Amino acid sequence: MSDVFITKDFVLQNNAAIELFHEYARDLPIIDYHCHLPPLQIADDHRFENLTKIWLDGDHYKWRAMRTAGVDERYITGDAADREKFDRWAETVPRTLRNPLYHWTHLELKRPFGISDRLLNPETAPGIWDECNARLQEEGFSARGIMKQMNVVLVCTTDDPTDSLDAHARMLDEPSFDVQVLPAFRPDRAMAVDAPGPFNAWVDKLADASNTDVKDFDSFLEAIRQRHDHFHALGCRLSDHGVETLYAEPFGRSDILAIFRRIRRGNELRPEEILAFKSAMLHELAVMDHEKGWVQQFHFGVMRNNNTRMFERLGPDTGFDSIGDFPVAQGMSRLLDHLDRDERLAKTILYNINPAQNEIIATMLGNFQDGHAPGKMQMGSGWWFLDTKDGMERQLGALSNMGLLSQFVGMLTDSRSFLSYTRHEYFRRILCNLLGAEMEQGLIPRDMALVGSMVRDICYSNAVRYFGFDLPEKPWTN
Repeated sequence: MSDVFITKDFVLQNNAAIELFHEYARDLPIIDYHCHLPPLQIADDHRFENLTKIWLDGDHYKWRAMRTAGVDERYITGDAADREKFDRWAETVPRTLRNPLYHWTHLELKRPFGISDRLLNPETAPGIWDECNARLQEEGFSARGIMKQMNVVLVCTTDDPTDSLDAHARMLDEPSFDVQVLPAFRPDRAMAVDAPGPFNAWVDKLADASNTDVKDFDSFLEAIRQRHDHFHALGCRLSDHGVETLYAEPFGRSDILAIFRRIRRGNELRPEEILAFKSAMLHELAVMDHEKGWVQQFHFGVMRNNNTRMFERLGPDTGFDSIGDFPVAQGMSRLLDHLDRDERLAKTILYNINPAQNEIIATMLGNFQDGHAPGKMQMGSGWWFLDTKDGMERQLGALSNMGLLSQFVGMLTDSRSFLSYTRHEYFRRILCNLLGAEMEQGLIPRDMALVGSMVRDICYSNAVRYFGFDLPEKPWTN
């Protein structure tokens, strides 16, 4: 079988890059410290019926491309047969040239399916459909089997505070499955006071999950703290927040108590009250993270659910979000400074979705680094619209110029798909190509041991040290 596109040196455009990737990066284990995999599918070792189920269901990247290519919604999220949906995707793929989907598609066909001798298009679709479906019936193509194939050693899922975490508890009691699957605390709904009805329904659910009578703001915080404790007991060491911006408006305790009473009575809040409550909650949650030594993550800047008609039809996370231009610098500075003044600033990762804010983030981090934890303040990897070759290179450039690339904790999938682990490979190839090019140009030393050591740190070891995961720091020496 001869590779026609995803060759062994794909993306690697110079000899130094080729050596860096194959000798230092390629075979490193994968730590996926932020993803959206369903924990129950891992616990149950779920098997996928066909290629559409594992590849197209829930993938709003592909859905957006199919809509742009003129595919009817019936073949995207509608009631068309799985084979029909796959065929429409195969028709779309040739039209995605220069979109990262073209790279991702063929990387994912090569690993884990082993298909690299042809490109996906309408002519090759029948054979690819049959081959992949046959492989999905094999032992190594269950949810866990794919993770093992891809050399995944640890994942952190994304979990609401009200989640039972039963699936995680089951996996902790299974010593035979040696991939660590840890929860991550995502308390966005604790701040979602824009809509009283859904917020109050969630608070009631929180009260049940924590066995707490939530009668006021203090008992609300106590219920969240109990869930925070429960997550910690099951191995959670990270929180995550999906926010438009980092809220840091002034607030007083009496005001927050009154705001909470108002919304629990079903009243709509004024815009300034919403901002005050979100600011108070972001601070309180950050303090909880610091107390337990967790890492806090902030994903910010997305404009969500822009298409009202399609939101009402399909709901959220269906491909109708975009990059926003929310102001971030002042709020970010106020939040981090307030926590730092009280010596309650946890390790922090900031993920911007707007590339115009790369340098803002890269320079803000330096204000709050300290000597107690290398790379305490992290610029998160390019994500969502920015986990492209160009987006990653721009993120790596800003971090290199205004921080220390050597301390970066590397890539993640941020994905709901078990086939997305090739994004780690994609990142590693891009990183090695960038560094290899500068070695060839004489911009950094042509010292393979020096640069290769940094590559290993970024792709694996920095994450082990930064998060404190129970993993070998240098597995290549074992």
